[in-house]
Amino acid sequence: MMEPRVPKYRSGQRVKTAVDVINDGSVSNAPRDGILVGAGEIGKIVRVLVHTEASVPIYLVDFGGCPIIGCLEEEITVV
Repeated sequence: MMEPRVPKYRSGQRVKTAVDVINDGSVSNAPRDGILVGAGEIGKIVRVLVHTEASVPIYLVDFGGCPIIGCLEEEITVV
């Protein structure tokens, strides 16, 4: 088992998407492989989790709409 990567960001931080965030199928009411949030959108991290199998941080970000989107560190930057 891999050691979990330490999260780079924390809850409450404002972030901006660095790339288009694509639906991997986890948002059932949106087209699979469709854009959930476009690059440059600003949101707020509401929770930080760690993916149990991959040992990487997952950031739950509220972009002002529904649902809250799970993002990887590579997909967001600090505002």
